[in-house]
Amino acid sequence: MRHFPLMARFNAWVNNQLYDKVAVLDDAAYRADAGIFFGSIHRTLNHLLVVDRLWIGRVTGTDRGIRSLDQLLHDDFAALRAAREAEDQGLIELVDGMTEEQIEAMVRFSTIKRDRHFEARVRDLLSGLFNHQTHHRGQIFAVLQQRGLAMPDVDLAFFLPVVGEARLIA
Repeated sequence: MRHFPLMARFNAWVNNQLYDKVAVLDDAAYRADAGIFFGSIHRTLNHLLVVDRLWIGRVTGTDRGIRSLDQLLHDDFAALRAAREAEDQGLIELVDGMTEEQIEAMVRFSTIKRDRHFEARVRDLLSGLFNHQTHHRGQIFAVLQQRGLAMPDVDLAFFLPVVGEARLIA
């Protein structure tokens, strides 16, 4: 499997496992300030969706309506999860359909404030999107572990057999 289709599927797999763990929290714990960059687990999950929409919009040249990095897209967990799943599926479809030429293409974009302008390769923007997901999911995983939840193994090695890209031999 090509790199970005693999990463998009891995990203969706990890997100699904994370949302499964978050789903056991009561609303107060879900919304409590956890001392992470966006405060609560809810606001951090929301931020991840915001930034994915922002970067995918930049890759596709589509304004997805993102105006701030803490823009609230969904205030309840079920709606946020449904939107996350749809975004992950859309990302899989996007990268599945991209040619190598499209992945290597340069795109221009501006910051949200429109005060700085950039030109970068699509591959680098996609890599940044996946790295950003990992960064903030790691914060949430740490909070959940501190609250006593057993967290699943979500390293790439555990995903590769799921999609037939590796096999467990011992």
